Amino acid sequence: MFDFETSVTGIEFKVRQLADEVARLRKLVSQKENRCDELEEALKNSEITINNLKEENKLLKLGNKLSEKGESAEIKLKINQMIRAIDKSLEIVKNSAL
Repeated sequence: MFDFETSVTGIEFKVRQLADEVARLRKLVSQKENRCDELEEALKNSEITINNLKEENKLLKLGNKLSEKGESAEIKLKINQMIRAIDKSLEIVKNSAL
């Protein structure tokens, strides 16, 4: 009977060790998943920042090209025409909404 009880006690001990190990590993997986989510969010934010900087760079390059050509008066006129067209469109939309 002594051997049987010793075997059962040994098995119970090993089962507890395995349960503890499973709990530890589940906690570790959960932490790693949280870290992965944080890194994915940081990556998305970095990509957004990179895209914004690319757009800003394009605008700066365009501005530099335009200023090099010396056509600023013509550009200002085109910008003013576009602004007027936008204002007219907004006024039409506003009036049609009423």
